[in-house]
Amino acid sequence: MYKVIVIDDEPLARSLIVKMLSAHPQFEVMEECPDGFEAFKAIQKHNPDLIFLDIQMPRINGFELLEMLDKAPAVIFTTAFDEYAMKAFEHHAVDYLLKPITKDRFDKAIDKALRSSLSESVNNVNDMLNEPIYEGYQHRIVVKDRGNIRIIPVTEIHYIEANDDYIKVATKEGSYLKKQTLAYLEKTLDPNLFVRVHRSYLMPISQLQSIEPYERNSHIALLHCGMKIPVSQSGMARLKSILKL
Repeated sequence: MYKVIVIDDEPLARSLIVKMLSAHPQFEVMEECPDGFEAFKAIQKHNPDLIFLDIQMPRINGFELLEMLDKAPAVIFTTAFDEYAMKAFEHHAVDYLLKPITKDRFDKAIDKALRSSLSESVNNVNDMLNEPIYEGYQHRIVVKDRGNIRIIPVTEIHYIEANDDYIKVATKEGSYLKKQTLAYLEKTLDPNLFVRVHRSYLMPISQLQSIEPYERNSHIALLHCGMKIPVSQSGMARLKSILKL
């Protein structure tokens, strides 16, 4: 028996999926969730094998939810996005279903999930989280904070520091760890607003107060928040390009 959680902000969409799943006794619906916050708690509680996940939801979207999970379950996306927008996810998820979902298409997705034995799909989803999954630049970062979810607008970020397999996002309210790479964030944040000044630091241009010489071919960036972060030779070249120096 495979445990399933259905996540969609539309009650009718959730009901339709649950109804279609009733024809597949191998799956048991553990919970229905109207948003990413409720889904996060439900996934922590039930440890499902498979989730049906809408992408555009209030509060946090489907992609941000996946980022919060230490180990993502297999995923079937349910979305109103057109096929072009979903091309990047075809090889990462079990499947994706375009709304309105037909029974025939739903059954094919279930067959695909069973053929994959679900475990293979879990690995693919986890791999996905190391690759850019946003269209355009993200305007916020979602982190876990003592078991809760916190949304950090990029305008509130003081700097981002690499910390082993994690990043540390520093803000006025405090610092938060997120299991992600600095290279990933560098690709998803607007390069006109954020610059990689060192292999271990990414900073918003708006935080820069001054640049001071440090050692040979290196500098220190003094931020408005009071933090001093190292600037490598390549980082200095990026700063000069952005600041038109």
